[in-house]
Amino acid sequence: MKILVALKRVADPDNANKVKIPAGGERVDTTGLEWKPNPFDEYALEAALRLTENGQAPKPRTGEVTVVTFGPKETETTLRSALATGADKAIRVDVNDDALDGDLVARALTALVQKEKPDLLILGKQAVDGDSNQVGQLAAEYLDWPQATFAATIEEEASGALVVGREVDSGVAKVRLKLPAVITVDLRIVSGASVYSIKTPRSFKYNDSVRYAKLPDIMAAKKKPLTEMKLTDLVSDTALKVVHGSYQAPPARKAGVKVKDVAELVEKLSKEAKVL
Repeated sequence: MKILVALKRVADPDNANKVKIPAGGERVDTTGLEWKPNPFDEYALEAALRLTENGQAPKPRTGEVTVVTFGPKETETTLRSALATGADKAIRVDVNDDALDGDLVARALTALVQKEKPDLLILGKQAVDGDSNQVGQLAAEYLDWPQATFAATIEEEASGALVVGREVDSGVAKVRLKLPAVITVDLRIVSGASVYSIKTPRSFKYNDSVRYAKLPDIMAAKKKPLTEMKLTDLVSDTALKVVHGSYQAPPARKAGVKVKDVAELVEKLSKEAKVL
């Protein structure tokens, strides 16, 4: 199986409280924050690795995993990390973050899929910076491929189809996908029994997390192929459909007040907060 995984770097979500908005409101200032791979994209990579191996003997890989990111030169760190954990090759599409929106990324991914011809495109369900949750769905539409979003489980069948357990409001809904297809993954995809290739015994259990690279793998990743492309190599129309006019921080919360009894609390909830 040949799989393409889309990765995005994001400002460390654990330090989101340090994000600043300049007085003019023209941008979001993430200066000083550490860049990290989008967590859901890390889950997508882990799912791809599990689908292309025998979990009991993961080397050699029984398929091919390619990772792609859209960003400046610095994002190659994210790609090298993915190569160290098991991806076979990487592609960086050279572009600045502010020159992208979800639709443009989806259209560029569509063109890249047509060049690389993978059997499966896997993405995280959303990026934790914009939370737009749209690239996977748009790419599936442009490719005219079947899709399964919010995947919690993936199981490969002998026929080559994938049975995907989708997280829905009432629980998990299972769908069968014929390849080629698009899958976006949710948090539970990295549970120990969430993803199985046909080569991995169902009695085998993975660790409940993404894998981490060992030092020899980190060194070996430096020799794996990393290709650079321009955005215009993939799409001729780079106009954005979504443009942010300005940003504004939410108003500061007012200080709390103490009440002497329940009657006063009810009165304030009714007259001031107007929740009753």
